[in-house]
Amino acid sequence: MGLVNLLKLADFVLPEKQDKKNLSMRNLILVVHVSLDGFVAGPNREFDGFEASEENLLFVCKLTETADSILMGRRSYELLEAGWPSMRDKPGASAGEIAYSNWYNAAKKVVVSKTNNSKNLHNTIVIGNDLAGDIGRIKEQPGRDILLFGSPSVAQRLFQLGLLDQCWVFVNPVLFGEGIPLFSQLSGKVKLTYLSAVPFANGELAIHYQINDSLPANVRSQYTN
Repeated sequence: MGLVNLLKLADFVLPEKQDKKNLSMRNLILVVHVSLDGFVAGPNREFDGFEASEENLLFVCKLTETADSILMGRRSYELLEAGWPSMRDKPGASAGEIAYSNWYNAAKKVVVSKTNNSKNLHNTIVIGNDLAGDIGRIKEQPGRDILLFGSPSVAQRLFQLGLLDQCWVFVNPVLFGEGIPLFSQLSGKVKLTYLSAVPFANGELAIHYQINDSLPANVRSQYTN
């Protein structure tokens, strides 16, 4: 399947139930790579089991067109900051690398960390003591979608809090056997609604889900009130 056809599949429409939510709330969308057996990284947090491709990167750039903010944990922030701000200036940088680097530099960055207290970071804020309250207030601010890249511990907490709206899970054709799982600390069932799926030439499959409101009201209130 050609890239043009793949990108057309990304022109998704949110299901009708989205209208039941507060339309002023921004969508918080998880974008994550996993192995077929559910790991986001190897046992030493290595990512060399995932095959990078320009086709995949261009697709991610398509997702960023509706987003203006990026949410991430401290480790993901340090990893992204190490390479992407200057990637667009690298000799021989691909179209996808330039596009993503440009978006990353312009995006508002929200870092979840209790140890990184750095101040005066460019276009970046650090949160952590009141995750539910901080994320709730950010979602209520004017703006476009917020993308959460990787950051499994943050993703798990947001699943528990009922604050994630959608997820793009990129399932890679590899088995890790061990490593850091994407879902390991969920205390209950989280129901998902399938929206679409996009295959890639390297055997990867990106699956798009709407995350349903599944936590009981009394459980959700202890986090969000």
